[in-house]
Amino acid sequence: MRLHTKPPMKLRTTLPLLLNVTVLLATLLASAQVGGAARLGDRASVLDSTANAFGHAIGGLDRERELLFFVGNSFFNQNWITAPASTTARDGLGPLFNTRSCASCHFKDGRGRPPLPGDTSPTGFLIRLAGPEGGPDPVYGGQLQDRAIAGVAAEGRVVISRTERTGRYPDGSPYALEVPHYDLTELSYGPLEPATIIGPRVANQMIGLGLLEAIPEADIVAAADPDDADGDGISGRANRVADLITGGTSLGRFGWKASEPSIAQQVAAAFLGDLGITTPIHPRQNCSASQQACRQAIGGENEGSGLEIDPDDFSKVVLYASVLAVPVQRAADDPAVLAGERLFHEIGCTACHTEHFVTGEHPITALSGQSIRPYTDLLLHDMGAELADGLPVFGASGREWRTPPLWGIGLFETVNDHTRYLHDGRARNLEEAILWHGGEAEAARDRFMNLPLRRREQLLTFLSSL
Repeated sequence: MRLHTKPPMKLRTTLPLLLNVTVLLATLLASAQVGGAARLGDRASVLDSTANAFGHAIGGLDRERELLFFVGNSFFNQNWITAPASTTARDGLGPLFNTRSCASCHFKDGRGRPPLPGDTSPTGFLIRLAGPEGGPDPVYGGQLQDRAIAGVAAEGRVVISRTERTGRYPDGSPYALEVPHYDLTELSYGPLEPATIIGPRVANQMIGLGLLEAIPEADIVAAADPDDADGDGISGRANRVADLITGGTSLGRFGWKASEPSIAQQVAAAFLGDLGITTPIHPRQNCSASQQACRQAIGGENEGSGLEIDPDDFSKVVLYASVLAVPVQRAADDPAVLAGERLFHEIGCTACHTEHFVTGEHPITALSGQSIRPYTDLLLHDMGAELADGLPVFGASGREWRTPPLWGIGLFETVNDHTRYLHDGRARNLEEAILWHGGEAEAARDRFMNLPLRRREQLLTFLSSL
């Protein structure tokens, strides 16, 4: 594999100018036609409920960032290829990887799902690996990579089997849950370490990340109650994680277990783990000592350090990920939506899915001072034994998960043609996602189950409007 840098890209402005008109109109419509409560991302909202709803830039960007947004979009969407190649701006794929582009996991900037029978292309699903103390598997590292460049063996593949569990609500209504089971097969480099834990993951939607990054740390930490001092059964904890940019530790905000402190570090981790692309934050490949063909492909034991994406281009991808707008809530004034919203508060969902924050100062001015409704506290919560994967990440235990933001969840079917939820996509719809809640969320789940059918449907209608 050839490592490289490349000359700055010449920006072509005609297409960005045309696309910016669309973004501006969507932003103006959101402000003019939708009430403030429905604009989940405040002035960073757009009025779009189509399959392209997650792909808009926020309004208020300066001219330079407007142009760079579209360059970052191209790097996000285009396939990377094996080096050396004539297309030096986009070569360096692998040697081991899961996908060829960011967009193949986050299609239309949306959410991945687990593979289903007959799938032959990436769906935004992968397997994390960790020892009992959170370290990587000594052979396969921190992520199973099921694809590889020519001459290198892929690490293995995952086989998913499913069983169905049935039950009934207190009112007698039936329900069914799909229980997934995971097996790793065709392991090319020998067996996993016996203590290695596997953790399935689906890719999250990309919208609103910059707004989450702009929430003041003090406001997030203020809601933490690690010892449940108030006795409400909710004990959210902040995850302090390695900050590779500062060299210290910082508050984790991104990833299913709040494992990354910034958008830049999240993007760099995905480039390395998913695509095998080195960046300014992760400048070395992660071939293990047992993967000799992988090490030879990067030039041997002492090679494999360098940048396969130019730092300026990396920063454009980070910018792109930072400024994707949040679609407005649909039918916010519908009586069923309003009734469902009241129930969401009454049964205790907002104890973790915090409705409101105000963003602080951010280097991207358009993200600052926004009154947002992400429905997350960005804290870790014990979600019970059934959702536990046993995989620790920094301070997060194997039972803890970061509260996922709820904005955009009602558009997954429109954008990504599926309604899969939770960290591994096991829930086939929003109702099943609620029923899987346990641990700190068990009381809220039980209150939901004890609602009459009509009121349960109202709560689901509210969630579908977000």
